[in-house]
Amino acid sequence: MSHHAPPIVRASAVFLVMVTGCVTEIGARTDAAGASVDAHDLERDARAVDAGSSDAGVPFDAFSPDAFSLDGGGDAGSPDAGPRGPTLYPYETRHSPIDRTIADDLRAIATSHPDRADDVFAKVGDSITVSTAFLACFTGGTVDLDGREALRPTIDHFRVGDAGGSDPFRRVSLAAGTGWSASRVLMGTPSPLTQELDALAPRFASLMYGTNDVGFVDVDSFGRNMTAIVDAMLAVGTIPILSSIPPRDDDAAADRRVPLFNGIVRALAQSRGLPFVDFHRELVPLAGHGLAGDGVHPQASMGGCVLTDAGLRAGSNVRNLLVLEALDRLRRVVIEGEDAIEPSAPHLAGSGTMADPFVVTSLPFAAHLDTRTMGESRVDRWACGTADEGGAEVRFRFHLASGASVTALVSSGAGADLDVHLAPSGSTSACIARDNRQLDLDLAAGEFDLVIDTYRGASGPEAGEGLVVLVAR
Repeated sequence: MSHHAPPIVRASAVFLVMVTGCVTEIGARTDAAGASVDAHDLERDARAVDAGSSDAGVPFDAFSPDAFSLDGGGDAGSPDAGPRGPTLYPYETRHSPIDRTIADDLRAIATSHPDRADDVFAKVGDSITVSTAFLACFTGGTVDLDGREALRPTIDHFRVGDAGGSDPFRRVSLAAGTGWSASRVLMGTPSPLTQELDALAPRFASLMYGTNDVGFVDVDSFGRNMTAIVDAMLAVGTIPILSSIPPRDDDAAADRRVPLFNGIVRALAQSRGLPFVDFHRELVPLAGHGLAGDGVHPQASMGGCVLTDAGLRAGSNVRNLLVLEALDRLRRVVIEGEDAIEPSAPHLAGSGTMADPFVVTSLPFAAHLDTRTMGESRVDRWACGTADEGGAEVRFRFHLASGASVTALVSSGAGADLDVHLAPSGSTSACIARDNRQLDLDLAAGEFDLVIDTYRGASGPEAGEGLVVLVAR
């Protein structure tokens, strides 16, 4: 499976399931509020950019940085046991792994686009990226690496880059704006994203949206927009660093949705083999989550580039360190040709079939799938629905040691229509519930299959890519 997109813009499907608090009974089949269980949204293939529609919202709690271990059941095993499935990015680390395979693919992006400036990166995001406390201090302020002198060559490497008459650290980006959601940078002809990429020809980019999206954009649209941004960058040879977003301490309802958005970003990074930094994870232990008084924007201490223990109590300083470290890792691998940063990256066990399902051993979890090349076509119609699911399905098996509430949401990209089913483990057609978009269920302890199946339309199965995310709270 390729770790990065070919030089075309690809759309993805997104599947999310959130396991929540304890219950004792398997609930009756329930559907997403206001949606027919067999309805298919005929417009979603054409919607690359959201229209500002608000999501009804589901009361999810804030993300926990700790892994949620599942009872292994009969099929649980090491993520590296058995057939090698998609690459997994561990939730226990601040940086995603760059093993030899991922490093080779990152170098291949650069080799196929030699016109990019190797000493330039772009900044793409919202007001947190617009802030002068983000990176600018590395060439225009006080810098204290607090002993991290191994990072200084990366500062020196990029400080001489020509980013439209400035250096990349201090560049005022055309692709970042106050109040922007992920859709905003894609709007217009040319879009702000295209303008910035054309102006700088950057080899790398820092990308973070979602803080504004969680307030009014549905997860489906956010995933489409982020996929469009990432694939537009890859199409011209720019390698983005993706990031989770901070907590939303100003708005409890928005903060409950943060785990969904961060899960999508992680899964998207995995699907393309791109660097991912877990900003949210690093902020959780800090007093006030390292945020300013508004509960939204990261606080800056001493300008943002003082990376001492005291400085790293502030969110802006933390983000500056994370992005500098990620740029350093990319410089070493892509520019200097270092073989790899980590010796290996974990892979999901299984092959996604009924006989050999992908095994989910812990939550949070994220993985990539593609029903054009993965899984099998065994079930055409499920007992809990009437839709024609005549395309391939991909199975994920998990075992709950105790009861839990489960919310599942599926969104399909252009050319694909993937539906979500929750079934007893090993079921050939019996199922607890299915929907083309979202399920809200209460489950008792037991073993279950989450099945992503391909809808068959008038012209045949509408197969395609998907991103799978499971987030515990």
